[in-house]
Amino acid sequence: MNDRLKGTIWMCISALGMALMGATVKFIGSDISTFEKLFFRNLIGVVMLLFTMRGQNINIWGSSNRSRLFMVYRCVIGLTGAVLYFYCINKLYLADSALLNKLSPFFVTIFATLFLKEKLERHQIPILIVVLFGALLVIKPKFSFEMLPALAGFLSAIFAGGAYTLVRYLRTMEEPSTLVLWFSAFSMVGMIPPMLIQGFVVPSGVQLFYLILTGIFATVGQIGLAYAYKYALASEVSIYQYLSIIFSAIIGFMFWKEIPDTLSLIGGLIIIGAAIFNYRLSKK
Repeated sequence: MNDRLKGTIWMCISALGMALMGATVKFIGSDISTFEKLFFRNLIGVVMLLFTMRGQNINIWGSSNRSRLFMVYRCVIGLTGAVLYFYCINKLYLADSALLNKLSPFFVTIFATLFLKEKLERHQIPILIVVLFGALLVIKPKFSFEMLPALAGFLSAIFAGGAYTLVRYLRTMEEPSTLVLWFSAFSMVGMIPPMLIQGFVVPSGVQLFYLILTGIFATVGQIGLAYAYKYALASEVSIYQYLSIIFSAIIGFMFWKEIPDTLSLIGGLIIIGAAIFNYRLSKK
């Protein structure tokens, strides 16, 4: 099995994990705060990672001061994006929230050009403009508090794009498991103060079950993403992230009878179409 196929498989696994994570977050309900959901998500992630990394010759503390500094940057940016995304999931249709979050590959393109000095192809500029237009159709700006969840989803994509750019920068310095462990541990500790300030709610048995599943699926998604970028170029595998939108739409319809409105459907088709077009040109 060549590296490109490995990267593709890992990205598909990541997409499914993220879609299932979004569903379990929605199942938990709004009486459990976003901070508490993220705490449990990352607590489960830390336990899973430490268990699976036992006996492996992996340096969990980082290979150098430079890489540790950039892993901290990645944790701060990624956690901010995760908070915004969990808020968005609770307020919007599952497919819409997944769609807005999956604008992140386009922001990876922008950030990689600005900070990693990767070349921005000529065809990518109009594609980015088209994608932003598609995002506006999903967000439907009203300049009122009603658009806050959609705006949060859009901002989560920007922060996720920054975090994934740092993952790409760190891919030759650290093992994927180390990157995910740092993010999970940092996020778990970082959520304790706001969780306690807002008020810790003792979850019911069903809610605890979904909180555990949230952590499992999120960890699978993070590991899949890290390994996908380890084995293949982003231009080769990033398109498969968009499977999570399809998975989320199917799950949202099955459990909540969610059907996105016409503008969201058009915006989603524009964004996915632009992603496919960019992928084909990047392959050439």
